Amino acid sequence: MKRSFLTLLSAFAIVGATYAQDPNADNTGNNKKATDGTSVTAGDQSNDPADIKTTAEIRKAVVADDSLSALAKNVKIITVSQVVTLRGPVETEKEKATVLALAKKAGASNVKDEITIKE
Repeated sequence: MKRSFLTLLSAFAIVGATYAQDPNADNTGNNKKATDGTSVTAGDQSNDPADIKTTAEIRKAVVADDSLSALAKNVKIITVSQVVTLRGPVETEKEKATVLALAKKAGASNVKDEITIKE
């Protein structure tokens, strides 16, 4: 037990150091765009059971797709009145297309595409 805890602690230290050294990890610019009133945010997610189910189904499909990067798997999925907004960066145009296709396959008929390709 003690050994696995130390291994886990070491892993967190390595990951933390990696993120601390990456100057490109700053999302401040993206976050400002999200709060300027022109786009929905996670706080806008509806509590309607149908909207929650839609968001969950899309998230499950995206997370289960092994072809997607961690960045693509973290795209924001927000459903309000059965309108799904997908927002955030992905690595490639192919990932963007895959996330959009997964959303539609999971039952989203009205999708707002705010996905960007990482520079």
